Amino acid sequence: MRRRQFISLVCGATTWPLKAWAQPAANLPLVAVMIPFTADLGAERITALRLGLKQAGLIEGTHYALALRFANGDYARLPELARELDALKPRVFVVTSSATAIAAARKQAPDTPLVFAGIAADPIAAGYAESYARPGGMMTGAVMNAVGGEESLTSKRIGFFKELVPSLTRLGMIGLADSVNPVPSLNLAIPERNALRKASAHFGFEFSNYDIRTLDDLDAAVASGLRDNVSAFYISGDPRMNLDVPRVVATLARSQKPTCAVYPFWAKAGLLMSYSTDPNDGMRRVGFQVAKIIGGAKPGELPIEQAVKFTLVINQKTAKQLGITPSPTLLAQADEVIE
Repeated sequence: MRRRQFISLVCGATTWPLKAWAQPAANLPLVAVMIPFTADLGAERITALRLGLKQAGLIEGTHYALALRFANGDYARLPELARELDALKPRVFVVTSSATAIAAARKQAPDTPLVFAGIAADPIAAGYAESYARPGGMMTGAVMNAVGGEESLTSKRIGFFKELVPSLTRLGMIGLADSVNPVPSLNLAIPERNALRKASAHFGFEFSNYDIRTLDDLDAAVASGLRDNVSAFYISGDPRMNLDVPRVVATLARSQKPTCAVYPFWAKAGLLMSYSTDPNDGMRRVGFQVAKIIGGAKPGELPIEQAVKFTLVINQKTAKQLGITPSPTLLAQADEVIE
């Protein structure tokens, strides 16, 4: 039975003071964490990592120290941050949500164990691992994709959205252009588009794609969708779409169209609905892997974990503004309803 929580919409999360992550405690195994987005957006992930380590029997300041670096959406800073962390001689690197962050840490510290969390790319296709069961090398982690992959997850997401917006006739996806990330195995937009095209055929609506190169192109993409008479927008799960959540939410709110997103923070911030594997649960489980490495395990012998927990979030406040009344059945299935 899923537990439904009613929460209030808040603006942002806890801000991490610089002193909390600038200097690690001496003489303890150091866990170096690099996150491509802001400290506000990453706060829940760090809390989840600490929880996983605690559940594995390790307490910060007693059994390990934590060093955090946030790129604040500037991917060009990732190599610099990786060098800063490597200079601290970490026992293990943790990177989240970005294949670019993995590459930066791997280039800077190829011999340091690395645990990745919350990536949607296939680690086998990307060359990070030999197999899920036995990755080999110096990397392991937890991925966002579940059994059935992007197609299965997208079909489930769109099924919920079509129930919430039965009048859906044309869905417009906004995501990063292929040219922004030319490596197919690391470009989430490609499997997303393919999955959405199949979902559109199954659920009986048209699908349109609106590429952007940066968030500065967002207004133009939304305007194009409105000219094409889309009945709803879909926000890509590419982490670079997360770099300015309030800006994206405000732009889409002005369109007065229903919005479907991947990760829970989107619906919490004001979009109509989200459904995905739970990134915080993935980070918590990474804490167990990190604890094993601190205890002497080799990362290449720790299986890569696929997601098992899923979260449906419906923003009831946004629904009311759009004149949408979610069915009691759908609300009962929601893990969180934002009032």
